[in-house]
Amino acid sequence: MYAIVEIAGQQFKVAKDQKVFVHRLEGEEGDSVSFDKVLLTGDGDNITVGAPAIEGALVG
Repeated sequence: MYAIVEIAGQQFKVAKDQKVFVHRLEGEEGDSVSFDKVLLTGDGDNITVGAPAIEGALVG
């Protein structure tokens, strides 16, 4: 499964247990964070696209 999330004004494709390097993010290096602006999720043939974001979706 993967997701496209918006973080600090940029879009990132992320997957489970993936580390993401982001500029301008509050917190310390190595901290776990969650993102609620999920624009798209995909799992094999199933894709969900938000308008603009998927309501209730959370990546973290």
